[in-house]
Amino acid sequence: MVSSASTQVATGILAFALLLSSCAIQVTGNVTEPSATASPSPTEAVITSTPLPTRPPYDPGELVDYIAQSGDTLIALAARFNTSIDEILEANAIIPHDVTTLPPGLPMSIPIYYRAYWGSAYQIIPDSQFVNGPAAVGFDTQAFVDAHDGWLKHYREYASGRLRTGAGLVDLVAVNFSVSPRLLLALLEYQAGALSAPVLDEAHSRYPLGYESYSRTGVYLQLVWAANQLNNNYYLWRNGKLTEFERSDGTIYRPDPWQNAATVSLQLFFNTTEPAADFDNAIGPEGFALTFATLFSDPWANDVAHIPGSLTQPELRLPFPPGEVWAHTGGPHTAWGQGEPWAALDFAPGVEQRGCISTDRWATAMATGTIVRTDVGIAVLDLDGDGDERTGWVLFYLHLDKVEKAQVGEVLLAGQPIGHPSCEGGSSTGTHVHIARKYNGEWLDAVGALPFVMEGWTPQEGTAAYSGTLTRQGYLVRACTCSDAASAIMSQAPYVALPTPAPQPTESANN
Repeated sequence: MVSSASTQVATGILAFALLLSSCAIQVTGNVTEPSATASPSPTEAVITSTPLPTRPPYDPGELVDYIAQSGDTLIALAARFNTSIDEILEANAIIPHDVTTLPPGLPMSIPIYYRAYWGSAYQIIPDSQFVNGPAAVGFDTQAFVDAHDGWLKHYREYASGRLRTGAGLVDLVAVNFSVSPRLLLALLEYQAGALSAPVLDEAHSRYPLGYESYSRTGVYLQLVWAANQLNNNYYLWRNGKLTEFERSDGTIYRPDPWQNAATVSLQLFFNTTEPAADFDNAIGPEGFALTFATLFSDPWANDVAHIPGSLTQPELRLPFPPGEVWAHTGGPHTAWGQGEPWAALDFAPGVEQRGCISTDRWATAMATGTIVRTDVGIAVLDLDGDGDERTGWVLFYLHLDKVEKAQVGEVLLAGQPIGHPSCEGGSSTGTHVHIARKYNGEWLDAVGALPFVMEGWTPQEGTAAYSGTLTRQGYLVRACTCSDAASAIMSQAPYVALPTPAPQPTESANN
C-alpha cells in the first residue's frame, strides 16, 4: 500500500519517539503471517490461515508500507527491496543516518523496485525462536524429550568426547551454533518423528534430517549440518547478502521482501531437504509451522523482539596486552562452522616459528565480564553479569590453550589474561585466537551496521572469508596469515589517538 503524506508525518512522529527510547516494542504477531491459536494442546495445534497479501508490479520507486522487524538494518532493507539506503532515509527523514538496528515495530515507507516472482509471504516462526537467546532461557531440553515417547528419548551417540543422550546432542549443537534447541527438536520431529515415533525407521536411520551425505550420518552430524545451514541462510538474509536462490526444480525463488530471517532460513533449508513438490507445504501453515506450534504453542502469541533498536556495542579493547605487537591473521569469517555469519576476527602473537606452537603470550579480556562457559579451546565472556550467554553481550574466544585458561565463574577485568592462544578447538593451521560477538544469542557480523570496533579499529570485509582490513584514522592493517609487517597491529589500550596517519601498504606489499 502506498503511504500518504499525512500517514508519513504521523508515523514519523512515532518513529522519533521509538528511536529516542532505543528499546524494543513487544510485538504479539506480524503483519504478513496467518494467525495461530494462542494455546494449542500438547498433541494438536490449529493454525487459522488469513488471506496473505499479494505483491503487484510496483512502479519504480513507489513507496510501500513496512513495519521494522527485530534485527532489521538499512543495509538489509535496501537489498531486499532493491533500493538504496539513501532513498530509504529520504523517505523516512526521522531516521538518523548513523542508525544501527531499527526499532522493532517502527512504521516505515520504503521505495521499492519490483522483482518478479516473489515467494510466500507466510512467516513460519519469529527470529527470537530461531536463535539460542532469551526465549530459550528456562527451556529444559532433556525434560522435554523425556516427556515424549519418541525414539529420541532413548537415543545415544558418542559426540565431542563422550556418550550423549538425544537431548544432549541437541543442546550441544544449540550452544555451539547458537541455534534454538526448540527449533532443532521441531526439525527432528518434522523430518523423522523424533518425539512421536517409537522407532527411528530405516528410511531415516542414516539421515534423520534429510541431508543424504556419507559424511553426515547419524543424529549428531545431521544436527551439525542442519544448524550450519540454518545459520548460513539466516545471516545471509539478515545482513542483506541474499535476495534469491535456486529451487531444486531449477526455478529462481525470490523471498518476499517483507520476510523475516528465520522464515527465509527455513525456506532455504526445506529447499535442500524436501522434494520440489513438497516445498510449498513445508513452508506453509500446514507444514513445519504446524509441527512447531503443536510442540511449543503459537510462537507469535507472546513474541518479544530480541534485537532492540539503536543497538550499540560496549567499548572493546584488542584481545591482547597494551604495547604488544600481534598480527591480524584473519579478517571477517565464520563465527562457528562454515559460511555465515562472518562475525569473527583472528589475531596471532609474534612468534619465531610458524604453525601450532606453544606460547607464553596472553589473549586478554576485551571488556570486563564473567566466564560462563569453557570447552576445548573455548572461553565465553559474559558482559552483563547475569551468567547466561543467551542474554546480553557476549564475547566468544576460540583456540585457547587448556593450560592456564580462565575458568567458569571467574570475573575478569578488561585487559586481564583469559588464556594463551593455540590451535585447540576447531581447525587451525597456526597458533592464534579467534574472537566473535553475540547479543541475545545472535551472532553479529564483524562489519555492517554495527561493526566489531576495538580501540577505534574498524574491520572491513575482503573478497573472501579471512581477507579484509582494519582501519583507524587513516592507518590500515591488512589481514594475512603470513603475519607480515602489513598485518602487524599494536594494542594501545586505553585508546590513545594517533597523531598522524601512517602510509598505507603498497600494492606490492599486499602480494
